[in-house]
Amino acid sequence: MPEDLTVDRADITLAVRDHGGSGTPLLLLHGATRTLADWSEIADDLIADHRVLSMDLRAHGASGRGARPWTAGAALGDIEAVLDACDAPEAVLVGHSLGGMLAALYADAHPHTPGAVNLDGFGMGRPDQYAGLDPETVAEGLDRARQVARASAGQAFPPEALETVRAQGAAMAAQLGFAPELLEEGVRRSLGETGDGQLFLRPERERAVEMLDAMYELDMFPVYRRLTRPLLIVRGARLVDQGPELAWFDELMAAYMKGLEAELSALAADHPHIAVHTLDASHAMLLERPRALAALVRSFTTGPHLRS
Repeated sequence: MPEDLTVDRADITLAVRDHGGSGTPLLLLHGATRTLADWSEIADDLIADHRVLSMDLRAHGASGRGARPWTAGAALGDIEAVLDACDAPEAVLVGHSLGGMLAALYADAHPHTPGAVNLDGFGMGRPDQYAGLDPETVAEGLDRARQVARASAGQAFPPEALETVRAQGAAMAAQLGFAPELLEEGVRRSLGETGDGQLFLRPERERAVEMLDAMYELDMFPVYRRLTRPLLIVRGARLVDQGPELAWFDELMAAYMKGLEAELSALAADHPHIAVHTLDASHAMLLERPRALAALVRSFTTGPHLRS
């Protein structure tokens, strides 16, 4: 049975789940506004031949908010503290979205790391990466997207609106073809309450805005190009229709996906220790395709690059 534990580090207490298993250790890192609950099905598969750990990133889930602002550097320090506390300094890092970006950043900063897996973690990229769109137009669209994200980040809502939040999750699950129950633990772990009785989904607003700003500053391709450790990058092949009000965003993301495909292909061709795989899934791939992702991780951890 999985064991929930905590790791104390300086200004923060971090929530960790030891899923058990034996073999190559893995640390699973979730995406922005998500929790370690996203990894439940994949972890159940991987414990057959791996020791599997997952954690809630700072200000997410059951982890503390931290006394300092949210930065990528602080999150990387948290990861190191968890690996040391769990006696797994040689773990392969497997991350989704923001977690995938942190996995690659950690491997870059810690050359002893055996390897890393980045599942659809690219941030918003650079304007020149958006194929077929003028960079100036892209820059304006990215600024608009950031404003929308910042406006909604960590916003409080009345308790009676919690059922609406759950209904939105159920609608997404139905659209993407997975059980809505897979979202429930994440909602419970993320739920916070303000002093006046309002609810919010963590991270709270201040930390959420700091996290978004930190993500917008990241350009992962220079990191990929200087990495010396094996890296698996999995790219989702499908976009989720955001509806007519966000048609401009869908157009932006379609151009970004085309640009990413070309740049990732060139990256893999020039760096033999980097493998790129395109998966028939949306960005919610952890919930849509857990077995396929577990198989890709297993293939990576048993492959020739990681063993060398």
